[in-house]
Amino acid sequence: MTRSKPAGNPLSSHQLKDLHAKIVELTDALKQERADSINLRRQYEDQLSNARTNTKVSVVTELLPVIDNVERALMHTPKELADSDYVKGVQQVAKQLAKALEDLGVTRIATVGQEFNPRYHEAVMMDEGEGTKEIVSQELLAGYQLGDTVIRHAMVKVQSQ
Repeated sequence: MTRSKPAGNPLSSHQLKDLHAKIVELTDALKQERADSINLRRQYEDQLSNARTNTKVSVVTELLPVIDNVERALMHTPKELADSDYVKGVQQVAKQLAKALEDLGVTRIATVGQEFNPRYHEAVMMDEGEGTKEIVSQELLAGYQLGDTVIRHAMVKVQSQ
């Protein structure tokens, strides 16, 4: 049985350098493609998250007048009807609406007793006082936010303290 000689390297050193350069080039291209893919995935996830937020904001914006009217109706309930089943039913609807907003991640903007903040509050009335701090003294219309996004500014009365 004859042993065959191991074949010598048929590639010249110049060809090896070219192949090594090609491997480095392809490796770099693969790394770049992976980075681009990761960035594209992140961008897609950000766009999807923004679309979800915008959809929630749009739906809540449409529901706010209904919520406002239910709350107004409850605030003006005649005393003689306060314990009626009808009013209790309307109160339950108001609670369900509040729970639905909460489940969506929507929160009511804090107002009375808070320092006036134009990011969250819209001052529609002002009581002059002796201080330099502007404090919200009355909420005229509730404001809502979803995370950092203000859906509607709270309309408030402000007093200097």
